[in-house]
Amino acid sequence: MPTPPVIAYRGNFDFDVSAGALWESIENAEQFERWWPWLQEFRQEGEGLHAGTVMHGVVAPPLPYRMRVDVELLDCSRPTSIDAVVRRDLEGRASVRIRPRGSSGCTVEAAWSIEMMQRPMRIASLVAHPLLRWGHDRVVETTVRSFRRHLAAASGS
Repeated sequence: MPTPPVIAYRGNFDFDVSAGALWESIENAEQFERWWPWLQEFRQEGEGLHAGTVMHGVVAPPLPYRMRVDVELLDCSRPTSIDAVVRRDLEGRASVRIRPRGSSGCTVEAAWSIEMMQRPMRIASLVAHPLLRWGHDRVVETTVRSFRRHLAAASGS
């Protein structure tokens, strides 16, 4: 039975800043392309993290393909949760939950289920789903590593 062209993901990441400090950093959307090398042509409609804000960009993983995405924020509760819908070359739902951890840190749970909509990606998924998953996971690792570096620099640690 062929693997559907869907990537379902759930991951937990610890950060050494408060949930509020993390939220403030992710509101700096103008810095996203600098922090995350896989993100290109980023622009945002709307200010900050609020329901109705739409983020547009191109995802360029370490594989020879590019995906245009629109991420519309459906619900945001500062500083604990974001729910979004993803459209264009990827389609699906995504969520972020931020929970306090200890006296000064927080844990972020990121989850999504996204379907690849580009015909070549759908075909590639039939024969190379593990490779596509590998590219996805490298983007996630790069994102977390870069964001941790940014937060450490911003807090002076």
